[in-house]
Amino acid sequence: MPREGTGPDFIEALARGLEVITAFSPGRPAMSLSEVAAATGLARPTARRILLTLRELGYVRPDGTGFALTPRVLDLGVAYVRSTGLWEVARPHLEELSARTGESCSIAQLDGSDIVYVARVSVPRIVTLSVQIGTRFPALQTSLGKVLLAALPPQEADAVLAEPTRSGLVPRWRPGRDEREAELREVRARGWALTDEQLARGIRSVAAPLRDGSGRVIAAINVNTHAAETPVERLLDHHLPLLLQAAGETSADFARLETVPHVTRDAAAPREQAGT
Repeated sequence: MPREGTGPDFIEALARGLEVITAFSPGRPAMSLSEVAAATGLARPTARRILLTLRELGYVRPDGTGFALTPRVLDLGVAYVRSTGLWEVARPHLEELSARTGESCSIAQLDGSDIVYVARVSVPRIVTLSVQIGTRFPALQTSLGKVLLAALPPQEADAVLAEPTRSGLVPRWRPGRDEREAELREVRARGWALTDEQLARGIRSVAAPLRDGSGRVIAAINVNTHAAETPVERLLDHHLPLLLQAAGETSADFARLETVPHVTRDAAAPREQAGT
């Protein structure tokens, strides 16, 4: 079936290629041609051509009788993180926050009704859900997501939350509209968010917004704890002040980064001679 684009400039072949890449998941790291075709809704000949093209480009490799992604796919996500400059700015603050709290700390951004992790410093813990760069969770049930949703105008937040999650998870907390709006109002009023086992058992975290130079929320940063090890009082009395400090310092650094002139060199231009 042809994909529905947004206008005459929509490139269907590119959309199909991206669909093939995103069809692979932790539950199916390798798939046969038939499985790829079924997962994407593509005809087998089309799926085959795309897979062979991705193989030639180095993004997939043969795996037995099927195909699997290669580490080169990570370049696509890394290019995004590097292009924002967010990781370079946030890394020292994340590392210090993790060291001072003894907990894993992350940064995420909103993608539809989900959050996607874009930076993380982790400590060894037995947790319910594994988190790494690129992991997505339903936004409303996470402290990171609450911060990001609260930064949106209410009507825009409603529209975002109307989209289905692509995380594959069913969260424990599924509030009605009134309860959801009350929660986001509270987050807007106090400037940070708490989640206490609303996504899954054992996960307790607190998050704060990261802002650019204009004050716009561009991401969220959190401290994640195990509910059996860290009571809410410890999270709020000790970790939260450190988190708010790290969020403010990271936002300030990001604002300063925006003011630095970016110079690009034309590769085709002749080099200046030494001494000129």
